[in-house]
Amino acid sequence: MQTLIHDSSVEWTELGAGIRRKVMAFDDQMMLVKVAFEPGAVGTLHQHPHTQASYVSKGVFDITIDGKTQRLSAGDVYFVPSGEVHGAVCIEKGELIDVFTPMREDFV
Repeated sequence: MQTLIHDSSVEWTELGAGIRRKVMAFDDQMMLVKVAFEPGAVGTLHQHPHTQASYVSKGVFDITIDGKTQRLSAGDVYFVPSGEVHGAVCIEKGELIDVFTPMREDFV
């Protein structure tokens, strides 16, 4: 486990359809991930057992959680309880900083 991570030392993983991610840091209990979106890219509705907190570091997104959609922009935050259906649509090129607990084994 690394404790000091330089952004330049972590490579992007292309997910397709205008989305890419960097798994920045994790242990068994927590994971921090950067997700970059091109305008119009869609993080499709999904759910997972992990609790998620996300910070909009850049851009504008329509975020849907439990069937309710709100527009969020840089500086805003959203919280996804375990098992809740959620997704994102990028309105203006942007980036989300996602924190998961426990860590997402499917990302590594």
